[in-house]
Amino acid sequence: MPARILLARHGQTEWSLSGKHTGRTDVPLLEEGRRGAERLGERLHRAPYDGLAGVEIRTSPLARARETCELAGFGDRARTWDALLEWDYGAYEGMTPADIQAVRPGWLIWRDGVPDGESLAEVTARADAVVSWARSEDRDVLVFAHGHILRSIGARWLGLPIDFAARIRLNPTSLSVLGWAYGEPAIESWNDLGHLAQGVPGVARQT
Repeated sequence: MPARILLARHGQTEWSLSGKHTGRTDVPLLEEGRRGAERLGERLHRAPYDGLAGVEIRTSPLARARETCELAGFGDRARTWDALLEWDYGAYEGMTPADIQAVRPGWLIWRDGVPDGESLAEVTARADAVVSWARSEDRDVLVFAHGHILRSIGARWLGLPIDFAARIRLNPTSLSVLGWAYGEPAIESWNDLGHLAQGVPGVARQT
């Protein structure tokens, strides 16, 4: 079968819990984020994943993604990759959607971008690099990263502009799988939180 890409969003942080845009700020995981990462790892070490032997693994270099990767049990196998960094939100770093709407009514990041940060074209190029890498492999790959870049990868996997990502929300510590259907790129599963069902509170808002 053609290679698939498994997407793991990092665990809960104080900023993701409050809805703040967290781009390049190195915010650590909350305790519930750490527990969620461990549960994600337990899931990936059970059938049908069985520890993903032979799968190539990469992670964003930011601490919240690297720690999620490590707590999930894949730290010794993962390589960091700048292409998996979160969107550089520029002047909107640390702001909530409500904060931004107060100064820029009607704003939508997937259409309007951000001042003093990465452009839509730059984020698209990074997402395309991840998709190209995944498709060049003869096996599945697993990445640990962030909400907006993972949503962008999802859109680009399907061959759609990244504004499609506005329609595919993604929660902390979620697992998604991009694969194939009838020979065409497809979403196999998205925003799967089944591993959090036992006692991890607060499926959080996502910017």
